[in-house]
Amino acid sequence: MRQRPLAITALGWLYIAVGVAGVVVHGRESLRSFHREDVWIILVELLAVIAGAFMLRGANWARWLAVLWIAAHVVIGYLNGLQQAVFHAIIFAGITVLLFRADARSWFRHRPATGN
Repeated sequence: MRQRPLAITALGWLYIAVGVAGVVVHGRESLRSFHREDVWIILVELLAVIAGAFMLRGANWARWLAVLWIAAHVVIGYLNGLQQAVFHAIIFAGITVLLFRADARSWFRHRPATGN
């Protein structure tokens, strides 16, 4: 059995924590004053939870979902101002480097259908 890289473990749990926190915060806000976009925000936060959980399991698609998730935040940040975009772009670069290092590529390498 392969050992999961520490960076993948940290990122997986970070995505789960950020996603759960986002669902809780936006869920509370939507209970006070519901807006249609609240549903989309909560769904996006749930994508972070899904990406994190499946990265921990070694699913290659989850690594790509994690990259797309943070890339979307770069775009959203840009819509809110250059400073937010730069902040998210730095995070995007760091996450992308960690997810595509040699040890991460090995972790996410496709497994046979038998589960071995």
